[in-house]
Amino acid sequence: MKRELISSGSPFEDIVGFSRAVRVGPYITIGGTATMDINGNTIGIGDITLQTKQCLEIIKVALEKAGASLNDVVRTRMLLTNIDDWKGAADVRASYFKTIKPADTIMQVSRFINPDWLIEIEADAIVSS
Repeated sequence: MKRELISSGSPFEDIVGFSRAVRVGPYITIGGTATMDINGNTIGIGDITLQTKQCLEIIKVALEKAGASLNDVVRTRMLLTNIDDWKGAADVRASYFKTIKPADTIMQVSRFINPDWLIEIEADAIVSS
């Protein structure tokens, strides 16, 4: 099967050696997505809702580049540095996935590469066509 690498332009892609997403056949995996703009600047410092929205917007674009959409997502994982932020993050996630209802895991981690990041989100999708 063909392996397609999808970039978001994150400066960490070359540093770490990763792709925002990888598509193999109908399967798309999106790695930990942080709240950055195209220049690597953190969006929404101190605001879990803005950071969650930015992560999901980056994921949405990666899916589109891979020939998919949010409707194809079957699983997400929300990694938070403070589990008490779960409700704010979940409310934003629900606004994107209210009717799609993919499986989800919410967990707390000790920290991310950038201490301003409150959340990273991963997603998996399967394209039926």
